[in-house]
Amino acid sequence: MPSYSARLSAAIRRTGNPVCVGLDPRWNNLPAEIRERSTAAGGSLWEQKARGFEEFSRRIIEVVKGLVPVVKPQAAFFEECGPAGMAALWRVMRHARQAGLLVICDAKRGDIGSTAEAYAQAYLGDDGDGPGQGGVDALTINPYLGADTLQPFVDAAVRYERGLYVLVRTSNPGAGTLQDICDASQTKIYQHVARLVEQLASSTRGTDPYGCVGGVVGATYPAELLELRQAMPHTPLLIPGYGSQGAKAADVAAGFGPDGVGAVVNSSRAIIFAHEKKEYAAKYSPERWEEAVRAATHDMIRELAPYCQPGTAQA
Repeated sequence: MPSYSARLSAAIRRTGNPVCVGLDPRWNNLPAEIRERSTAAGGSLWEQKARGFEEFSRRIIEVVKGLVPVVKPQAAFFEECGPAGMAALWRVMRHARQAGLLVICDAKRGDIGSTAEAYAQAYLGDDGDGPGQGGVDALTINPYLGADTLQPFVDAAVRYERGLYVLVRTSNPGAGTLQDICDASQTKIYQHVARLVEQLASSTRGTDPYGCVGGVVGATYPAELLELRQAMPHTPLLIPGYGSQGAKAADVAAGFGPDGVGAVVNSSRAIIFAHEKKEYAAKYSPERWEEAVRAATHDMIRELAPYCQPGTAQA
């Protein structure tokens, strides 16, 4: 199997865009028909929610497959539902891969020693018997326990030809509280993290332009996105912050490599809950929410097109 970075680049070229659709199901935002059906099927409140989250996510996948290269399920919303939610998450991720989409699981794991090894095996492993069973193509991880905590994830990613996205410069308003702290040389924490991530990416790239270790860099800080793209030339980027968090298409332009790939741009609420936005609600009734999702996806693809020219080479 080709490396994660090669599969990602091929998928971006095949679809002609870098859009990543975030699967962040929220119960109160689900279409009424899904909530009603999930409730009517019985079980505990958490089982009902898990059932609704799974149906909603599967139907989103059916809408965007073939249009975009990748989806990003947010594990937290499924974890909130307990065992039923975790089972639903694994089924959703497998369904996405069967639909031809790459899957980035947004779980932001990070721990020490054997605990990190267990997390890595659970999400990245592909031994046939464990819960992972190749359920994801990539996983988001947290670097703030130190470099040694990343290594088990890197080892697993290399072994199973998966990818990682390390938090470097996140898109939330309070990111600078820790990430902007400077050492005596005036180097910020996020810059130290970027240097480490680029080293790991370079060490895992083989003949590919990019390694299997990527970085999460928010579009809400476009100047820093440019800085970090230059500092991490061999690092695939996951760029959140587009859409509901306020970043525009021009803000993500600096994230792409000279080959027109090297990054995916995530949008969650602005796509999956497009039926709630005025511009789509005026065109589509609540029962036509999937058409609103498709329209919002096409709109994002069109908005990004002037800034990302990946070509259309087949995988």
